[in-house]
Amino acid sequence: MRLKTSLLKEPKHKDLVSCVGWTTADELFSCSDDHQVMKWNPVSSETTRVLKLPDDVYPLDLHWFPRAISGKKQSQAESFVLTSSDGKFHLISKLGRVEKSVEAHCGAVLAGRWNYEGTALVTAGEDGQVKIWSKSGMLRSTLAQQGTPVYSVSWAPDSDKVLYTSGQQLIIKPLQPNAKILQWKAHEGLILKTDWNSVNDLILSAGEDCRYKVWDSFGRVLYNSQPHEYPLTAIAWALDGELFAVGSFNTLRLCDKTGWSYALEKPSTGSIFAISWSIDGTQLAGACGNGHVIFAHVVEQHWEWQNFQITLIKRRTMKVHNVINDAVDLLEFRDRVIKASLNYGYLVVSTSLQCYVFSTRNWNTPLIFDLKEGTVSLILQAERHFLLVDGGGLYLYSYEGRLISCPKYPGLRTDILNGLTVSLSNDTLALRDKADEKVIYIFEALSGKPLGDGKPLTHKTEIVEIALDQKGLTSERKIAFIDKNRDLFITSVKRFGKEQKIVKIGTMVQSLAWNDSCNILCGIQDSRFTVWYYPNTVYVDKDLLPKTLYEKDASEFSKSPQIVSFVGNQVTIRRADGSLVHLHISPYPAILHGHASSSRWQDGLRLCRFVKDQTLWACLAAMAVANKDMSTAEIAYAAIGEIDKVQYINAIKELPSKESRLAHMLLFSGNCQEAETLLLQAGLVYQAIQININLYNWERALELAVKHRTHVDTVLAYRQKFLEDFGKKETNQRFLQYAEGLEVDWNKIKAKIEMEIAKERERAAASAAGRSSVTVQQ
Repeated sequence: MRLKTSLLKEPKHKDLVSCVGWTTADELFSCSDDHQVMKWNPVSSETTRVLKLPDDVYPLDLHWFPRAISGKKQSQAESFVLTSSDGKFHLISKLGRVEKSVEAHCGAVLAGRWNYEGTALVTAGEDGQVKIWSKSGMLRSTLAQQGTPVYSVSWAPDSDKVLYTSGQQLIIKPLQPNAKILQWKAHEGLILKTDWNSVNDLILSAGEDCRYKVWDSFGRVLYNSQPHEYPLTAIAWALDGELFAVGSFNTLRLCDKTGWSYALEKPSTGSIFAISWSIDGTQLAGACGNGHVIFAHVVEQHWEWQNFQITLIKRRTMKVHNVINDAVDLLEFRDRVIKASLNYGYLVVSTSLQCYVFSTRNWNTPLIFDLKEGTVSLILQAERHFLLVDGGGLYLYSYEGRLISCPKYPGLRTDILNGLTVSLSNDTLALRDKADEKVIYIFEALSGKPLGDGKPLTHKTEIVEIALDQKGLTSERKIAFIDKNRDLFITSVKRFGKEQKIVKIGTMVQSLAWNDSCNILCGIQDSRFTVWYYPNTVYVDKDLLPKTLYEKDASEFSKSPQIVSFVGNQVTIRRADGSLVHLHISPYPAILHGHASSSRWQDGLRLCRFVKDQTLWACLAAMAVANKDMSTAEIAYAAIGEIDKVQYINAIKELPSKESRLAHMLLFSGNCQEAETLLLQAGLVYQAIQININLYNWERALELAVKHRTHVDTVLAYRQKFLEDFGKKETNQRFLQYAEGLEVDWNKIKAKIEMEIAKERERAAASAAGRSSVTVQQ
């Protein structure tokens, strides 16, 4: 990826340009020390003068009023705030009329920023004050006062905190009084510029120590650049939080959100004092010290999938390279390309007005449809459909271009959704909410309605990243997520009234990804690369989970690597320095998944015997138990030396009725409640009581016996024997109450138990005979 820069031959401004700001993707305003405010059209290279400021007003910062406010969509920004050296800020309309000038600070107003909702304005001055103003320019509060000038200020993503500079320190101050202030030393020199992104919640800072740094919102440094030749005078995030740009003397650098540099340009601009990204994130403008305004387009992005490599070579042209036969295709578009995604055999490209869907089998005839809103901020693909996210909402389309659904929930903010907080599979869409980060909303993809009982999935701490598995039955859809403590959890998406277990399967997980063709999960955990070959094991036999993992030392990936993709048996990881590392994992678990999903257990056994790998046997054991195939499970457990489980499976096989066998299989997986319910529904009350006795669940066993007026003496007898074995006395009031006047006779109890088992055998035989007579009649 690189920047394609353009400068006019002669500068339009007579003096240095101090600030720039985009209204639409094709219109830019610039302010200069020559007191002119100019309007630029980078497409036609036209410039017009909008306003001449008074001679004593030197502009310092410009920020457009946000476009989307309270659901009312404006196609473009209508007014901007301009801060100046005379201690005032000016609210100016798009046509160049000064609506209001407000005395704000003693000395220059160095920075002014609207919050994301457009309800408040923050200004920072040479006098060391940070002030909050209303939309109309009335002073609300003085947030901070200090002895050094505040050079830069930024709002937090939810507009409840403000980040500002204080010499070499960065300070985050909440708007609520008495809330805790976060302050840390960030640079060795004066900090000149900061920016805080609303999508990824990361902070940028650049200073006179010639370095730029990336921080998280807790003030932990994520990236620290090498020193540059000159102090860094400008830094800014692209709106979607994937890229940022850094400006210095005759220097413009494009960087990834993790900090490493994509490209370095050396234009003759003098110092770049401000950088502004266009709304669609495809181009940026810089305010230059020599009176120029520099425009730069992001080109040469790459997308890869299987044997295809696609490159954006110009703003409206893509090159498709098939590496197998070296065939090259050129794709031309009417407007400039904003976002693209390549996966599952399809390339989805959004331009400023249309969406193109190409099949990798035929590049000549794309499917084209018009977009409602325009600026697409995210494209996510699943095997059967894809999701477009823009300022107006979420739209799910089939690859034939048909709109399937538009999922919504109250308070949905689409501008802050990114690849980590949205996940799509063939039947489900999951979103992490911004208002409450502990909540995941889950929708049916085809109808756009909330799944199940409509309640969202709630976790006890804030969730950072979510991912849905891609294959298997809808009823078994799983979601994996990482919370703020970097713990990895997995849970089932379908919840019918009952609370689904959320199970922790990993700690200190930096990044995760599901495989595209089977339900294998991979992640970078602490200092190890881990693959969960069959994550569903946690619901089948939790003790078996460690045996179904593959682990590899991840120290070669350096600090904080990210998983880019997991296609087939290849995992692509991006290291902190931007280089890509490709890892290959064993192909056998994926083949085993295929056998299990089509119930070819003999093929599965044959594969395990051929590979002779304990991990594969463990996966087969868990898959067989999940699919209630006990003979396969018995062989697999025997192969990994789990003798106790082999004996239990043998005992299950010898049970007389189908219901009992099913109940004990549920018990095997730890689902005691479901096992009991199944037995009670089948009318096997004694068996339900007996499993509670075996689990030492005495209270429940007695409750069932009393409720069904049967086997009370059995429960009391077993309880008495249990207490005698441990040399203890009965203290439970309920047991004492029922034990009064009841004689325990073991012979009688054993006879009753024999009778129950005989009854169950007869019932099973009768139902089997009934079934066979039905088949004979047919």
